[in-house]
Amino acid sequence: MMGCMTTARPSPSRNTAPLIGLTLDHEPGSSGQFSRYPYHALRENYLTALSGAGGLPVCLGYVGNAEAMVERLDALVITGGAFDVDPALYGEEPHPLTTPRPARTSAELALLRAALKRDIPVLGICGGMQLMAVNAGGTLIQHLPPELEHEQPNPRHEPGHTVSLVAGTRLARIVDTEIMHVNSSHHQAVRTAGRAKISAVAADGVIEAIELDDAKFAIGVQWHPEFTLDPGDRRLYAALVEAAAR
Repeated sequence: MMGCMTTARPSPSRNTAPLIGLTLDHEPGSSGQFSRYPYHALRENYLTALSGAGGLPVCLGYVGNAEAMVERLDALVITGGAFDVDPALYGEEPHPLTTPRPARTSAELALLRAALKRDIPVLGICGGMQLMAVNAGGTLIQHLPPELEHEQPNPRHEPGHTVSLVAGTRLARIVDTEIMHVNSSHHQAVRTAGRAKISAVAADGVIEAIELDDAKFAIGVQWHPEFTLDPGDRRLYAALVEAAAR
């Protein structure tokens, strides 16, 4: 990442929506895409879910000093995408179906570490949760058996399966339920959570959420709560915005 100078952003008041950064995917561009030149991309509902909860979403590119960007934010959301965390980060050779995007992972890892250092709220979604686990010393399952259907056959705006919340975790207290109905769009999963605590699991044992006890707010979920398929999804976004506004 390139360096830059910046000044600290004032802490939000009760009348100011907290500024919440979202990481972006990156495409090389071609004549058949949005642009023939390289571009960033993000689904609209990532932003509308945050704004609906009272946050002010802002998209973060890969160019810039991570600590300087985080200094201006009140919270960070690490989004998902059709790519995988580089297995070299957790000491493994890549599976044939593992598809890293080193530039994205490098940018997101720098932002994550800067956010945790400054102790602003962090929400990791899908691949973002997996990156949080790896940063906490965990490892990933590089390819789940297809018959488990964690790449659900039905559309992503519909539930794919249920997850069970682990009693006593911060996530369980936030969503205020024992079971959530979630979508599922991933071929990798957290194998070991490292220093993170497991806060939700699927019926087949796949880890579906993690959290960090030593952070102000650091939760990762394997599903995509921006589709708000379960009441717990809105509660999660509300809790993120509330924590960001403090």
